[in-house]
Amino acid sequence: MSWLEKRWYSNQPAPRWLLPLEKLYSCLANKNSAQAKSKQWHSPVPVIVVGNISVGGTGKTPLVVHLIELLRVKGYRPGIVSRGYKSDAPEYPFIITSAATPEQAGDEPYMLYKRCRCPIVIDADRCAAAKLLLEETDCDLIISDDGLQHYRLGRDIEIAVIDGKRGIGNGHLLPAGPLREGATRFDSVDFIVRNGTSDTSLLAGKSNLYQMDLVPQRLVNCQKRSVSLDVEGMAGSTVHALAGIGNPKRFFTALQDQAKVTVLPHAMPDHYQYQPKDLQFGDDHAIVMTEKDAVKVQAFASDNSWYLEVSAQLPDNFSSQLLEKLQTVQKS
Repeated sequence: MSWLEKRWYSNQPAPRWLLPLEKLYSCLANKNSAQAKSKQWHSPVPVIVVGNISVGGTGKTPLVVHLIELLRVKGYRPGIVSRGYKSDAPEYPFIITSAATPEQAGDEPYMLYKRCRCPIVIDADRCAAAKLLLEETDCDLIISDDGLQHYRLGRDIEIAVIDGKRGIGNGHLLPAGPLREGATRFDSVDFIVRNGTSDTSLLAGKSNLYQMDLVPQRLVNCQKRSVSLDVEGMAGSTVHALAGIGNPKRFFTALQDQAKVTVLPHAMPDHYQYQPKDLQFGDDHAIVMTEKDAVKVQAFASDNSWYLEVSAQLPDNFSSQLLEKLQTVQKS
């Protein structure tokens, strides 16, 4: 974690020298969002946007997986559009297939494709991605992953995810704080999903607030996905834990608490591109990483490398309220 990020989530006030830059960021962001909304494109099928108002990891990806599984059970044919951060596709928009590589697709979209096996298109232009998704597949519903601030793509349902432990930090916009938009943005979304427990004062009285917990399911071998262990299959051992995600500490804590192991933490930058040397520690300890990291190391991972598969757990009333809202959208 950088010095600035630590400052964002500390009890110290925002650095005063960053406040003029925060004001500039706010002006530019408001201008860009207004321009995007004036040119908004509306899909002929419902669009659910999942995103957050802060930078860094909040748990959006497990929630997208949860939504795909829920909607399929209810008879929908969902597809995903994503920016494809740090992707290197041969062209854009790019539809992910079994022939794609993590480098072409970007780690998160590639992981979603492997996990969900649903159509996914990546492009910084979410409208172009959505149009290709509808042209090339039979999707009848679109989920826009990390698309809360991409206003040119019209949306029918907005879901904002907040990290339960870190919250909104000092409450300032970039670069004085971690926020892309002010906390008042929570007033306009349809659902607020809080990942983990926290002080609820910020969201007190919000009837659309739902608790999400990430529940470890199993340890899966990075080389052979057909091989897995119970979550506590390594209990009592020492493991090297790797995490190239927005909030590595959350992963290390979950691994220690749920898998009952001693963790040797190795925090990497978000979306880190692993090299073989990154998995060489000179000992026999198992290596455990996140599912997002695992898609990038399969070609050179040892047979003692594993990833922790997690699933999002939400209350039943979240599902019922979401489906009710979706039906209302389709009737209008």
